[in-house]
Amino acid sequence: MARLETESTAQGFWDDADRARSTMKRLASRQRTVEVWRRLESRLVDAVELLELADDDEMAEDLSAEALAIGDELERRSFELAFSGPYDSRSAVISIFAGSGGVDSQDWTEMLLRMYQRWAERSGFGVDLVDIVQGDEAGLKSATLEVRGEADGGGAYGWLRSEHGVHRLVRISPFDQNHARHTSFARVEIMPETEDAAEVSIDEDELKIDVYRASGNGGQNVQKNSTAVRITHLPTGFVVSCQNERSLRRNRESAMRVLEARLLMLEEQKREEERLAIRGEHIEAGWGNQIRSYVLQPYRMVKDLRTNHETSDTDGVLDGEISEFLRASLEHQIGQEARRAEAVA
Repeated sequence: MARLETESTAQGFWDDADRARSTMKRLASRQRTVEVWRRLESRLVDAVELLELADDDEMAEDLSAEALAIGDELERRSFELAFSGPYDSRSAVISIFAGSGGVDSQDWTEMLLRMYQRWAERSGFGVDLVDIVQGDEAGLKSATLEVRGEADGGGAYGWLRSEHGVHRLVRISPFDQNHARHTSFARVEIMPETEDAAEVSIDEDELKIDVYRASGNGGQNVQKNSTAVRITHLPTGFVVSCQNERSLRRNRESAMRVLEARLLMLEEQKREEERLAIRGEHIEAGWGNQIRSYVLQPYRMVKDLRTNHETSDTDGVLDGEISEFLRASLEHQIGQEARRAEAVA
C-alpha cells in the first residue's frame, strides 16, 4: 500500500491515464485490506487492556464474547489470505470447450456455462457472455464469458482459478435412443483480465481480423450487419471471437480483452514451467488432469478429485451452488502452502 501511495503522488503519474487508474484501483484494494487488519488489531489491543482491568464476572463474560468474536473474524480474514496471488483481485475470463463425448460433451459445455453464470449472479458478480459457438445438434462447442467484480475478499479470478481443468460428466444420455450411460468431458480455462496495457504486448501486424454476421439472437441490427469479430493471433495461433455486442467496435474490444487474458496466462504458464524445470518436477502435457466428476447415474455425486470434497446435491451444483467446492479448493491451497512453509523452516 505504501509503495502504491508513493507511486500515485509521483510527478507525471496521470500522464498515462489507463495505467494510473489501474494503480489507483490496486491501491484502493490494498487500503481496504490494511484497514480490515488494523481494525482487528485495535479490537485485540482494547480487549487486552480491558482484561487487565476486569474485576467482575459481567466484564469477564463480555471479554469472553469479544474474544470469540475476534477469533471468528480472524478465521474469516485468514481465509481471505488465500487470495494472495498477483491476479486474485481481478475479473476473470472463462472459456469452456467441448471435449470427447460428441453431442453429449457439447450439451455438457452448455450445462457448465449455465452453472458458472448462475454462481456468478448469486455471488454478486457481473457477468457478460462474450461468445458462443453452437453445437452440431445441441449444446455448445465452446463458450466464453467475463465475470467482473469482487466478493468476500477475492476477485472473480481469485475465486474461480481452481476451476481450470477438465470436468467429467457421467449420465444417461438424452441423445441415446438406447438410454445408455455416457461419459463426456469439457475443458474449462480460467484467465485473469489484464489491467495494464503494458502487461501484454500485442503487435497489430500479428493479428488477423475477420468480420462476419452474428449467428445468435441479437436483434435485427446484429443479423443484417457484419458486427461479429474473429481475431487470430498469428504467433501463437490463438483464435478469439465475439458476437454478443451490437456494434463492431464493442465486439472487437471484448475479443481483444479475451486475447490479452490468454496471452497473459500463457506468459504465466511459461514462467511456471521454468520454475518447475529448475526444481526438476514433471510437467503434464495436454489438457491437464481431470479435476472434478459429476455423476448422475448410477448414483448421484459430485466429487472434486483434488480435495476429495463431495456432495450428493447434484441438482444444486449444476444450478450454480459451487461455492463450497471453490472454498474447499482455497482452503486446500492454504494448507499446502502452510506445509511447504513448515518444510522450509
